[in-house]
Amino acid sequence: MPELDGKRVFVTGSAAGIGKAIATLFTQRGARVVISDIDADAAKTTADEIGAAGVANCDVTDESQVQGAVQQAVDLLGGLDVLVNNAGIEVSSPLLQQSTESFDKIYAVNVRGPFVAMKAAIGHLIESKGNVVNIASIAGIGGSPLLGSYCATKAALIQLTRVAAVEMRPTGVRVNAVCPGFADTAMVERLVPDFEAATQVPFGDLVAMKQGRLGTPEDIAEVAAFLASDRASWITGSHYVLDGGLTASLV
Repeated sequence: MPELDGKRVFVTGSAAGIGKAIATLFTQRGARVVISDIDADAAKTTADEIGAAGVANCDVTDESQVQGAVQQAVDLLGGLDVLVNNAGIEVSSPLLQQSTESFDKIYAVNVRGPFVAMKAAIGHLIESKGNVVNIASIAGIGGSPLLGSYCATKAALIQLTRVAAVEMRPTGVRVNAVCPGFADTAMVERLVPDFEAATQVPFGDLVAMKQGRLGTPEDIAEVAAFLASDRASWITGSHYVLDGGLTASLV
């Protein structure tokens, strides 16, 4: 039997990239997945492509939209077993040169978004004794030039994960996070010119030296699927690092 057979899943930011890979793998392993994205056309295309159970779009910075999308997913699925908070954005800027408006925007998406999604979903997850998988980053456990605000938001998401896990443990709801390194996504591709300018090292050489290769969205989806499954029944409050040894190395 597929490990996610029958699981009812809502994935934010799932029209492309890591979110699409998660939605695809979960569907292949028996889950019924509702796609959600700010890009409605891309969400519909992805849902049709992977055979998703439906679409419930939202802008994760708008709490009322998030509440509506979660309820729509529950109505489509008949309940909710797994929330995957994947929606996120990056900003490439020296930290103290970044505008306050830009900082507020990345915080609204990367921290407030998962917070309001968890709030909207928690009653349904308590009922099913379900779980939450938050897609964080190794940027949340170490600093990086040009990614100061992104690092801060992902560190905050890891801490939200820990506290929610502790508070929700008596209810049977698990909360975990996945922390990828550099992966082969459009987000990372956008960062390449700025990183090369800042480090004076070709990005491919930097990746090869620090983590061996770029991760793939499928690498990340595999760990998310494990954490969402019953095989991870004793895992909560954890953040799983996927980075080819980048954060393990001192040189």
